Amino acid sequence: MEQSTTLSRRFTPATLLMLSINGMLGSAWLFAPLYAAKIAGVYSIVAWLIGGMITAVIALTFVELSVLFPVAGGTARIPQLSHGTFTSFMVSWIAWLSALTMAPIEVQAVLQYASTYFPSLMHMVNGAPVLTKIGFVWATVLMLGLCTINIASFKGLVSFNFVLFLFKTIVIILVVAMIVHTSYHVSNFSGITNSFSMDSWKSILAALATGGIAFAFTGFKHGVELAGEAKKLRIGIPLAIIGSVVCCMVLYIGLQIAFIGALEPALLMHGWKNVSFIGDVGPFAGLAATLGLIWLLKLLYFDAAVSPLGAGLIYVTSTARILYAMSKLGFFPKFFTRLNQQNLPVVAIFINFIVGMCLFLPLPGWQAMVSFLVSGMVISYAMGPIALLCLRLEIPEAERPFRLPAANIFCFLAFYFCNLMSYWTGWETIYKLGIAISIGFIFFLIACLRGKLSTDSLGLKSMSWIIPYLGGLALISYFGAFGGKNLIPFGWDFLVIGIFSLFILYFAVMSRAHHIVVNYENYQRAEALSL
Repeated sequence: MEQSTTLSRRFTPATLLMLSINGMLGSAWLFAPLYAAKIAGVYSIVAWLIGGMITAVIALTFVELSVLFPVAGGTARIPQLSHGTFTSFMVSWIAWLSALTMAPIEVQAVLQYASTYFPSLMHMVNGAPVLTKIGFVWATVLMLGLCTINIASFKGLVSFNFVLFLFKTIVIILVVAMIVHTSYHVSNFSGITNSFSMDSWKSILAALATGGIAFAFTGFKHGVELAGEAKKLRIGIPLAIIGSVVCCMVLYIGLQIAFIGALEPALLMHGWKNVSFIGDVGPFAGLAATLGLIWLLKLLYFDAAVSPLGAGLIYVTSTARILYAMSKLGFFPKFFTRLNQQNLPVVAIFINFIVGMCLFLPLPGWQAMVSFLVSGMVISYAMGPIALLCLRLEIPEAERPFRLPAANIFCFLAFYFCNLMSYWTGWETIYKLGIAISIGFIFFLIACLRGKLSTDSLGLKSMSWIIPYLGGLALISYFGAFGGKNLIPFGWDFLVIGIFSLFILYFAVMSRAHHIVVNYENYQRAEALSL
């Protein structure tokens, strides 16, 4: 019997929402309040609010797309529909590499917390905690564990996801309540009443991009990647994508307020960037120990394993769907699409495991991994508003169970915000992403030379905006105020990126593939045959 390569619809709206929330509530809440406070101080609260609002605007564009075009690995499939093969490859390559970083980030977080009791797991290199040889062995064990749970049983995955959801949310609420009740210094918030200076705004945006805030909201894309397996699309997709952003934003802001309020005022005498205390390798655990909350300390160390591994588990699930979709499109060998008896993409999961282990080497430390992930992920997000406008123009009569109001305004804002967040990660991260994108070009050429891609669908005209887009972002970053030459000073860079975004968005929409109607009709026929 021929092995199946078609995924089935099985995720209910509630399951999809819990998957998305679990994907967000990983290591970010354990580390980001400290890193964000060190960068932006009390203004980090504002950074969380801005981060949540920006993410919600971006997410709204994906809601309409994912309900209209519910496929597994939508990050790869939607650009194929609107701009052809080359654009689809570049966007999905960037998204895949970024999402692939997530499981190693969460494993790194677990081992970083554990190193408080087991120092042999980590050693400091240039001020950043890096895995030792023993730490790398344990990282391998944890990564294999995440893969095994994913391929063992779908019912087991759903049950485990529900337990994780309850446990993580209850722990966060407990942490906020107990820390605020035990130690709360109102004087720590005095700075927020001052007027916002240019420096404070710059620190807010830097905290958003590199302090773990943008990273904390990346989980909303699980609803996009798993749309091909979702039930009740009209309810499930909007609930998972928007509902997860709103719920997590409330929890994150609560954590940041609790963290700032709990710090002894004496720790702030030398400035926020110099804040340090015993056990700050695990900030909330360190606070709990300082406040004498021993039972909370034990709970936090247990959750320091559960939260990151839970998020890593969900990312192993959704990242495999991106690779699955890329293989379906011919970018990688077809055997990557093979499913096991549980109808799960087992080969894609283990390929991701192998590549994910390699990422521990060039990206040592939690914060370095986070910056790389954010810079790439937001570029892949930028395809959402572009594709939405293209599909509105080419298939205006298609039934849209969810229709985004004021789409032109929302799409421009979403595209602009994506470019800003990528720019805020800084030149040091952007140039590394550029190297990774260049490697992607090589894989694309190999696929073409092997004859796996039809020259008719490459979309040579439709790809004409990609090079100016990626090259323009790199140039602005190089000359900008975030780790660049500062020839484009802070403040003016908003205008520069705004004009650049308007031009590229118009260029990308105008160069769209004009066979979108045919592609969409082919998709509908294939979907009807699979039911």
